[in-house]
Amino acid sequence: MLSLLIFFPLLAALVTAFSGEHAKKVAFAAAIVEFAYSLCLFFRFDPVGGIQFTENFAWITNLGISYHIGMDGIALLLIMLTTFLVPLIILSSFNHKYKSPSLFYSLILTMQFALVGVFSAYDGFLFYIFWELALIPIYLICLMYGGKDRLRITLKFFIYTLTGSLLMLVALIYLWLQTPGTHSFDLQALYALNLSAVEQSWIFWGLFLAFAIKMPVFPFHTWQPDTYVDAPAPGTMLLSGIMLKMGVFGVMRWLLPIVPQGVAEWGNLAMILSVIGVVYASMIAWVQKDFKRLIAYSSIAHVGLISAGVFSLTFQGLHGSVIQMISHGINVVGLFFIADMIEQRTGTRDMDHLGGLRTTAPGFATYFMIIMLASVALPLTNGFVGEFLLINGIYQYSQILAAFAGLTIILGAVYMLNAYMKISLGEAKSVAKHFAALTLTEKAVLVPIVIMIFLIGIYPKPLLEIAGPAVEALKLSIQTATSLK
Repeated sequence: MLSLLIFFPLLAALVTAFSGEHAKKVAFAAAIVEFAYSLCLFFRFDPVGGIQFTENFAWITNLGISYHIGMDGIALLLIMLTTFLVPLIILSSFNHKYKSPSLFYSLILTMQFALVGVFSAYDGFLFYIFWELALIPIYLICLMYGGKDRLRITLKFFIYTLTGSLLMLVALIYLWLQTPGTHSFDLQALYALNLSAVEQSWIFWGLFLAFAIKMPVFPFHTWQPDTYVDAPAPGTMLLSGIMLKMGVFGVMRWLLPIVPQGVAEWGNLAMILSVIGVVYASMIAWVQKDFKRLIAYSSIAHVGLISAGVFSLTFQGLHGSVIQMISHGINVVGLFFIADMIEQRTGTRDMDHLGGLRTTAPGFATYFMIIMLASVALPLTNGFVGEFLLINGIYQYSQILAAFAGLTIILGAVYMLNAYMKISLGEAKSVAKHFAALTLTEKAVLVPIVIMIFLIGIYPKPLLEIAGPAVEALKLSIQTATSLK
C-alpha cells in the first residue's frame, strides 16, 4: 500500500510529460488522487501501533541493501503535509504560463514521489537515493524557470547541497562497514552499532552538515534567500513548505539514535547555532524591503526554532518540532502565494511601493492577515501550538537559550506586522489602486490553508496523538542507544 503512495506520482509524472497543454490539469488531478489515497492510510493508521504499512525485501543482496519502507506517526504527518500541499502548489500556478508546461508539472510530481520516499525509507541507501532524487527536479525547476540570475544562484544551491549529500553518503558507508557479518544499511542495524565516541563525533558532523544545509541552519543558510527569491513561486513553495523538512526529519530519524554520544558532545553547539539563526534571520527579515525575501529569512528563523526543539531532546521539544513542521509548511506556502499574487498584480514586491490593499482588495487583505497572524503564532492558529511546545522544550534544556529563542515571537510579530502595515494599510499607492479581485482558483488555494490554520490551532489533538507515540519511541531509542553506547 505504501509503495503505491510512493510510486503513483512518478507514474503520473510520466503521463504528465506527454500531456501537452493539458499537463497542469493532469498533474492536479493526479495530486488530488494521491492526497485522497494518503487520507485512506491516515484513517487506517493506529497511533500506538508503531511502524505500519511496512514492506521489506532484499534489493541488492550482496551489499545488504533492502527495499525497506514503513511509516510511523512522524513520517505519516510529513507525508500528509506533502500530499496536502502539492495539489495547492500546482493549483497556485494555474494563472502562470510556463514554457514546456508538461516538463514543469512532471518535475513537481517527480519531486513528490521522492519526498514521500524520503519520509518512508528505513534503509540508509534507499533513504539516500530518495534524498538525491528529490534534489534533481528542484534543480531543474530553479534552473529552467527561475529569474534572471538563475544560473549563478542554482549553481550555489547545487554546490551546497551536493557537498552535504556527499558527506552524508560517506557517513552512511562508514556505518555500513561497521555492521557485523553481512553488512547492512537497515536502520535497526545502524541503531545497534557500538561506535566509539570519536567515531560518533565524525559521523555526527557528516550527517548533521547534510541535514543542516537542507534545513538550513545558521551559518549554512546562505544559499537559501537567493534561491527562494529567484525560484518560480511553485519551486519556492516546494522548497520551503516541504523540502526543508527533509533535513529536520533526517536529524530525528537518522542522526539522534545512531550517534547519541556524538549528539551529547556536539548537540549543544547545534542548539546554539539554531538559536543564533532564529535571532539573526529575524533581524535580517526586519530590514527587508522585498516581501518575498522577508518571507525567506522568516523561514530560516522558524526552522532554527524547530531545530533547537529537536536538539533539546525533550519530549515537548521533539513533539513541538513535528507539529511546527506541519504548521510552518502550511503557513509559508500561504505567504509565498500571497507574495506571488502581489507581484503578479502590481509588478513589484517592494513593500515601500505598496500600500492600501485593505481598501482596494479587502478579501485579499483578510486572507493575508489570517496567514500572517498564524505565522506569528497568534493563539488559536496553528503556529501557536508548535511554538508553545518548542519554547517549553528549549526552556527545559536551557533557560538562557529559551530566552533568546523566544525572541522569535517578538521579532516575528514586528517584521510581519510591519510588512502587513506597509502592504495593506494606509493610502492606496498607484500600483495597488486597480488590484484585481481574487479568482476562484486563488480562493481554492487560500481557503484550505485558512481552514487548516484554524483547525490545527483550535483542535490540535489528532496531530498530537498521532505524533506523540512516535516521538516517545524516538526519545526512548535515544535513551536506549545512549545506555548501550
